[in-house]
Amino acid sequence: MGSVVLSLDAELAWGFHDADSLPEDRIAAARESWLDLLDLFDEFGVPATWAVVGHLLLDSCDGEHADHPTPDGWFDRDPGTSASRDEAWYAPDLVEAIEDASADHEIGSHTFSHVEFGHTTREVASAEMREAVEVAERGGRSVDSVVFPRNYVGHRDVLAAYGVKCYRGVKPRRWYDRGPLGSVAKLVGWSTGAISPTLVHPEEDEYGLVNIPASLYLFGFEGRARTAAERVTDDPVVRMAKRGIDRAATEGGVFHAWLHPNNLTEERDFDRMRAVVEYAARARDESGLDIETMGSIASAVKDHEPRPREPIGPR
Repeated sequence: MGSVVLSLDAELAWGFHDADSLPEDRIAAARESWLDLLDLFDEFGVPATWAVVGHLLLDSCDGEHADHPTPDGWFDRDPGTSASRDEAWYAPDLVEAIEDASADHEIGSHTFSHVEFGHTTREVASAEMREAVEVAERGGRSVDSVVFPRNYVGHRDVLAAYGVKCYRGVKPRRWYDRGPLGSVAKLVGWSTGAISPTLVHPEEDEYGLVNIPASLYLFGFEGRARTAAERVTDDPVVRMAKRGIDRAATEGGVFHAWLHPNNLTEERDFDRMRAVVEYAARARDESGLDIETMGSIASAVKDHEPRPREPIGPR
């Protein structure tokens, strides 16, 4: 019997702070969507891994973070205020809402300030994990699971040094992920059912971490293609997700779907999530399919003793 994993990149404004402009509509919707998703998961008893940007756990800050070795300008958009004034940059209340939910969620890390680990130095990566772990520990939490910002995997040795157990790896590439012909095939295949999402098989890497690759981004089929497909058929992403869930139930392996709370800005986005979560819960109840967090998957792959901590840099 296989498993379904849902992971969320929980970032609010931090997911865009290094962009030329901020998508104000997505940022504004993200807090409400975060809470609506928690309600949906509770309704069906579905746990998820919430990979939270560490800065969101803060009640306040000075906005400078002078001891952080990121390049000048990295924290320019940090307002240096508090949760009561700038809810897009601080969200301890939303983190508490995850803990207060009925579903047995996991709070993981999305680094401290959304640095792309595949495009940064080891010094910066170390500072990101150090800050993320310290702010989590101040709230009595541990960091067992990490989702890399924008899926740029890097500096896995740093994760291991801070006691992390697992991370979300990159989705295995399929033939339809390459070139214009593949894009056309993807459009047709998702809509008709000719293509199924990849089941993944988590494995321990050379650093003792468990790699749990992604299977399907639940909001990777948008814009005109989505609108055109929905005119003639059901939501193609829901179809793909259902096929992934069915395959996990019958073939084994892990179907690992992911999203951002800020993806949900329209009613049809919530309809998509309800359809996927409800289908997964039904498969669990009828077939014995497991719905797990990244941390519980890692524990099944490797019987974890508490990982040795070898923090890098000042504490």
